[in-house]
Amino acid sequence: MLGYLERGIRTAEQRDAELLVFQLNTPGGSIDLMQGMVEAIRASAVPVVVYVAPRGAMAGSAGTLITLAGHAAAMAPETAIGAASPVDAQGQDLGETIAAKEKNILKATVRSLAERRGPKAVDLAERTIEVAEAASAKEALEVGLIDFIANDLQDLLRQLNGFTVVLSGGERALNTTNVEIEIVPYSFIELLLNMLTNPNIVFLLITIGVQAILIEISSPGGWVAGFLGVVCLALASYGLGILPVNWFGIVFLIVSFVLFILDIKAPTHGALTTAGVGSLIVGALVLFNSPSVPPFQRVSVPLVVGMSLITGATFFTILLFALRAQRIPVRMGQESLVGRNGIVRTPLSPVGTVQLASELWTAEPEQGEEPLLAGMHVRVVRVEGVRLYVRKIG
Repeated sequence: MLGYLERGIRTAEQRDAELLVFQLNTPGGSIDLMQGMVEAIRASAVPVVVYVAPRGAMAGSAGTLITLAGHAAAMAPETAIGAASPVDAQGQDLGETIAAKEKNILKATVRSLAERRGPKAVDLAERTIEVAEAASAKEALEVGLIDFIANDLQDLLRQLNGFTVVLSGGERALNTTNVEIEIVPYSFIELLLNMLTNPNIVFLLITIGVQAILIEISSPGGWVAGFLGVVCLALASYGLGILPVNWFGIVFLIVSFVLFILDIKAPTHGALTTAGVGSLIVGALVLFNSPSVPPFQRVSVPLVVGMSLITGATFFTILLFALRAQRIPVRMGQESLVGRNGIVRTPLSPVGTVQLASELWTAEPEQGEEPLLAGMHVRVVRVEGVRLYVRKIG
């Protein structure tokens, strides 16, 4: 998002835009990245309007400071701002000394950003950090923390017309009459990296990646499954490095796939696969849905259960094929000849020839059998070297 914002500002500056609207909806994030976004906004030569939208959106935690950094700030109805008290990467309270340092520096930052908005705005901004206070759009407007409440982008542009903003070069009155709106889309990389902060996507990448690797290991020689597996796991690793996860869940995920593999080798007929499904569900929930993980960064429970069942069904299907293959009669070598039926071509008295399908074999009657005449139907009872021992049928 920092890269996306910086690219949007560069684009607006290059095209001499009247203003840049940065639509925001966030529960918060890293202080370092937030500071980078604040610096990019304040250094912009084009006015940046931060707009908390759509309805139901929030500028929570670090989003509060990003909103205040805008040269103008607006919120859609039914949105919220605040709850900016700093916490650690797992959403837990910081130690007393660290918390005091973080709060004081953040309060100094919001004072510098909100001082032009008046003492009431500064007081509310400080309380969002000190006591995690939050405010609705209407409450924020009443104390001057934001400049407008706008129903949509058109309504925002209408209210911005003639509004004066303060840039590093001085004051500037905005002219939004008949402006042409241009959307700055995400680049492929920005879209991809943004997706990888979604725990549901990361979970899917883990399950698909491991299955692809196992397919490659079980049927070596190809490259497609192995390549896809490595790519999926690499992308999942990136997401896991960003998301606040409980790494103990990885143990259950590894156990689940070990159980799937063992069930193919062991005569348990599905018991280990069932245990593997349970371990996969537990592992995913421990990894992504531990109590320390914020609610908005948790994986969907129905997705975990559904994907685990699909994975278990896949391995159970493989198990069925493996069991069926074990029951198929041998079709190669001497063992494949025993039990097959043929026709005597030259009398077996005692040695003659028997035709099995399109092949002629040297054969003689099984011990205790009478000589067999040409045209008789026989069945192979044993094989020694290249000689068949047969018995008359009927």
